[in-house]
Amino acid sequence: MAQESFEIIGQIRNIRTIAVGHGIRDLVYLEEHFGAGSWRKLKGVAAVRLEDGTIAEAEVHWYEARGIGKRWMKIKRYID
Repeated sequence: MAQESFEIIGQIRNIRTIAVGHGIRDLVYLEEHFGAGSWRKLKGVAAVRLEDGTIAEAEVHWYEARGIGKRWMKIKRYID
């Protein structure tokens, strides 16, 4: 799966869980590629540095499991 290239600058704010366990559509993919775990899908707001050097505020989504960490982070939308 293609993934955007960006870097989180500073801390992610306003973190919320939006899905857990079998409520995650990509659960099979996550377990096949990263291992079994108590997977959660989270979202938050962060400053990001894009591949071209541009810095922007964005809503980011990612998956996380204890002992595995954050995986498959993506920008969902940019915030003006």
